[in-house]
Amino acid sequence: MATSISTKPSTLAELRSSGWQSKSVKQEIHDNFLAKLQAGEDLYPGIVGYDDTVIPELNIAILAQHDMLFLGEKGQAKSRLMRLMVSFLDEEIPYIDDPHIPVHDDPYQPITRRGRQLTSSVPADEVPIAWWHRDDRYAERLSPGTKFADIIGEIDPAKLAAGVSMGMEDALHFGLIPRLHRGIFAMNELPELDELVQVGLFNILEERDVQIRGYPIKFDIDVLILFSANPATYNRSGKVIPQLKDRIGSIIHTHYPLERDLGIQIVEQEVKERETNDEIRMTNDERTDSSFDIRHSSFAGERAPSASSQPSVIVPYFMKELVEEISRSARRSKYVDQQSGVSARLSIANYRTMVASARQRAAVLGEQPAVPRISDLGHLYASSLGKLELDMMGSHQMSERQVLDAVLAEAIATVFKEYVDKHGLAEIAEIFSRGVKIEVGDMLPSSHYAALVKRVPPIWDKAFEVNASDNEAVRASCVEFILAGLYATDQISRSQQRGRIVYET
Repeated sequence: MATSISTKPSTLAELRSSGWQSKSVKQEIHDNFLAKLQAGEDLYPGIVGYDDTVIPELNIAILAQHDMLFLGEKGQAKSRLMRLMVSFLDEEIPYIDDPHIPVHDDPYQPITRRGRQLTSSVPADEVPIAWWHRDDRYAERLSPGTKFADIIGEIDPAKLAAGVSMGMEDALHFGLIPRLHRGIFAMNELPELDELVQVGLFNILEERDVQIRGYPIKFDIDVLILFSANPATYNRSGKVIPQLKDRIGSIIHTHYPLERDLGIQIVEQEVKERETNDEIRMTNDERTDSSFDIRHSSFAGERAPSASSQPSVIVPYFMKELVEEISRSARRSKYVDQQSGVSARLSIANYRTMVASARQRAAVLGEQPAVPRISDLGHLYASSLGKLELDMMGSHQMSERQVLDAVLAEAIATVFKEYVDKHGLAEIAEIFSRGVKIEVGDMLPSSHYAALVKRVPPIWDKAFEVNASDNEAVRASCVEFILAGLYATDQISRSQQRGRIVYET
């Protein structure tokens, strides 16, 4: 029931008069989800590429009022999907406001001894009511290191020392799940959860009660429980107790973006969200001279109006494609452990590194705007190493740097072949047969490239078709893309020393 702050009931009597009705948390989520679905609202903001695969199964699981397991490799938005369940909760729900009650007890159906005592023996106009916001009704825990007492509870020695009987509920210290009564609890990486704790979840999932150390103290817990896991470990025998698997209502299978454009959309969304959060943070700190004047444009020649001395940034679309293709190539690589997966965080981190390199060059050389080039990808070791788990069981043992070099070369060749019409490449490659050498580098000015192109302008017209623009910085990026593509397809050779690359025959 929607109530304004000024009219919110503050006693049990007022709550009863208001017409508020009690619901289980799953029924509450079901009803609110159905209302949003019928109204055509965006159910999962920020989730890209799951419309025809993951989302239909998730919708059915919510309507079926199931506990759920999100099964997928790292970086597939499992945690984001779990956290979005909060949006289907009521904005606020009432609870009995008593310091001696350890949970947010339902005023109509209290589960604690103290709550039942208050509602049965104290006049309704003297039972205080407070309101619990939806944002506070969600908690999550990472499985490794989690103990029984952390999420379920334990006998509190201090209370025993104070004279409380061990068989009384007042002697208990509640874990996260009882404290999330009428809320949502999420357990990440379920296969890493200790077997004793898995056993403790049996009754909660099926019987909806909590039993601590065998004492006959039961609580009718009302909670939606969500899990996440990697398929490789979840399906491994003995990692998850079969009885626990049997009690999970629905399994939602996630996946990586099926198309490159969807991956780019995710990267752009995350980068934009980060910039927006940074701008808000700077505004809150009363720093109005924001340096986040970046406009990630797919259209060459388009530049952001700069309100500060920081250079604006234009990212040609082929550079965005390269960054995403690096992740896609890694997911196909025989050198990378595919059971672990390659997170979307690799693309996001690499994108930011690429943009940072372009901004550094623009700041040092005084260029405007900053435009990323292939040579900026030479800095991706810093943002990529550690995010690729190598297949140590394979017959081809390579270092992580060597694997990244191979993945980058494959990504460049893949995008290059898609972008450039083969007719005309022979002319560009032929200039190298006449002994022409072209030097490129991440700290060379765009004017350096413009001077090179002026020597053979008709030949390079084909290069600028990939991102038409008269801007020198954009054209420099196009030149490097063509040269790197020719090298990746074995049409020219190159030598590299101290950050400079020379292309030749």
